[in-house]
Amino acid sequence: MTTIYIPRDTTTISLGADKLADEIVNFAADKQLELSIIRNGSRGLYWLEPMIEIETSAGRIAYGPVMIEDINYLMTSVMASASANVYTDHPLYLGLTEDIPYLRDQQRLTFARVGIIDPLSIEHFLQHGGFQGLKHALTKKPAEIVVDITDSGLRGRGGAAFPTGIKWQTVLLTESDQKYIVCNADEGDSGTFADRMIMESDPFSLIEGMIIAGLAVGATRGYIYLREEYRLAQQVLEQAIHVAEEHHYLGEQVHGSGHEFRLEVRMGAGAYICGEETALLDSLEGKRGMVRTKPPVPAVAGLFGKPTVVNNVLSLATVPVILARGSQFYKDYGLGRSRGTIPLQLAGNVRHAGLVEVAFGISLRKLVTYFGGGTRTGKPIKAIQVGGPLGAYLPTAQWDTPLDYEAFTDIGAILGHGGVVVFDDTVDMAEQAQFAMEFCAIESCGKCTPCRIGSTRGVEVLEKIRQGTQREKNSQLLIDLCETMELGSLCAMGGMTPFPVLSAFNNFREDFFQSLERDGEI
Repeated sequence: MTTIYIPRDTTTISLGADKLADEIVNFAADKQLELSIIRNGSRGLYWLEPMIEIETSAGRIAYGPVMIEDINYLMTSVMASASANVYTDHPLYLGLTEDIPYLRDQQRLTFARVGIIDPLSIEHFLQHGGFQGLKHALTKKPAEIVVDITDSGLRGRGGAAFPTGIKWQTVLLTESDQKYIVCNADEGDSGTFADRMIMESDPFSLIEGMIIAGLAVGATRGYIYLREEYRLAQQVLEQAIHVAEEHHYLGEQVHGSGHEFRLEVRMGAGAYICGEETALLDSLEGKRGMVRTKPPVPAVAGLFGKPTVVNNVLSLATVPVILARGSQFYKDYGLGRSRGTIPLQLAGNVRHAGLVEVAFGISLRKLVTYFGGGTRTGKPIKAIQVGGPLGAYLPTAQWDTPLDYEAFTDIGAILGHGGVVVFDDTVDMAEQAQFAMEFCAIESCGKCTPCRIGSTRGVEVLEKIRQGTQREKNSQLLIDLCETMELGSLCAMGGMTPFPVLSAFNNFREDFFQSLERDGEI
């Protein structure tokens, strides 16, 4: 029997993967073929999706991107190839999946199972190393688990890059009758989709990471705060939680250990500000999502006033790797204080959009040119925004900066959640700067004046600059306004909006005045 893997995640479904699966089932029925179809997740090579894989004695063979009109010819070719054990005779043939350079040259630790297993098969998960981290964690004391995470150098992958072990240590040492583990799955940054890939393609890794976090700090309840738009992820997670409960990995007895851990999915309401951990906690409590004043930090007084670990999806999904293979194994990847690997998401005007997981230290230039393949239009790259809508726009001179938290801080930029959006030379950077201010004005929770009022005034000032109204005066006003927002805002929403605005203004100033110069107005 021939086994065929057809991805089933939000992106591939939007590209027709479900229809392809139906067409292949119909083809097999018509030809009376015995086929086993497994709906895996995407490998993250999105420019090749829908990508179909065929199980062979040499490994999985990939074909893509496959359209409905390709099915008859492709399946006829595949079945003939299976008989002859030669699979090269088709224009969509990509070779062994693992040998595709884009995938071969990555270091996949967090994403090791993504695109390989059936996301809802606990048997597949176990066969590929699942719950090994939990198995090791159950042999350790809570403080020993925290030491493992601390020694690994794991830092938050949600954007703040705060050391995960320190956060866990604080919760562990804070006395309370109830503690919580909260997963921030409100993936709102532009150009990001890594959290969604994990949740839709390897949900048990997130569940395992949250159970381990509960063991480490003494928490018995966990919540996944999921972005409202991620309905397929909700469906997959809820099914995975049910399966984990049936197999006694969740509930009163975690794998027969005597430890309790229960897990729920809660949906957000589409507010970008709820990606900030304290606004997220307010939303979880049924309130309007607004940023809390700190201290106290959530690790001391978080959800319902109790000590709470708040970590991103990628952070928690990486925890099992560390417990299974050791902190030193993970720490051996990366450089400086940025240890391990970072999942990067290539989007925008880029030829090879997709997920790249590599060790910290690769340059932005190599990432975008080697993995990304340059722009989709073939035009020169003008700017690259890293870190979502609050990330800086980086000019050519900064593309050799290694992808490392401290290196990016040194140039006034952020890695954030690892979103990388590419722009070719047709982009108007003045328009992008104004968009950043408008985004802040729309998404601000309104609690602090610098963010609430500053972003609105910022939009007005940028409009005046672009119109040529008192250019020098308004340019200085923009700089002063950005300084006030950066230093005075309560959270990163207002505090980091100046990053994209000033990086565009300082590095691409010609875009702010070129239309006026063409019209002879300045």
